[in-house]
Amino acid sequence: MTKRTLLVLRHSKSAYPADTADLDRPLSPRGQRDAVAAGRWLRGEGLIPDLVDCSTAERARETWDLISDQLGWAEQPGLVHYDPRLYEASPGDLLAVIRETPGEAGIVALVGHNPGSAELASALTGQRGLSFPTSAVAVIGIGGGWAGVSAGSGSLATLWTPKGGSALPAG
Repeated sequence: MTKRTLLVLRHSKSAYPADTADLDRPLSPRGQRDAVAAGRWLRGEGLIPDLVDCSTAERARETWDLISDQLGWAEQPGLVHYDPRLYEASPGDLLAVIRETPGEAGIVALVGHNPGSAELASALTGQRGLSFPTSAVAVIGIGGGWAGVSAGSGSLATLWTPKGGSALPAG
């Protein structure tokens, strides 16, 4: 059976310009730096996604654009799905999106928001109390097919944060 990897990414730090709708908020300068750092870390770990599901929020799109630049990932039609369901998504909503992933995808990135992203990582891995700041990346091993992903079906390989770097889960 093919080993699958899910990359759960929280968008980078956003700015709060006046009179800007939440969906349209861009990244702050810190968010831009952190997204670049996340992309460099993913490249260094060899974690290049086969497929990306990204929120339609401006800050999530910018996060993925900056990460993909670091990966040398040339956007090809059909490899990035900008999905409005990822904005304000619950863990159940995110699981539904993951279950739609084609079976041949080995590494999938999900670029979203909190609290859904942190709650998804916790639900999949059983790891409670994960610190999941902006730009965090949870690397989760999935043992079965994407269609069968459910709570408890993953294992946390590592968690990367801009301030803390990568760490293996305790225990």
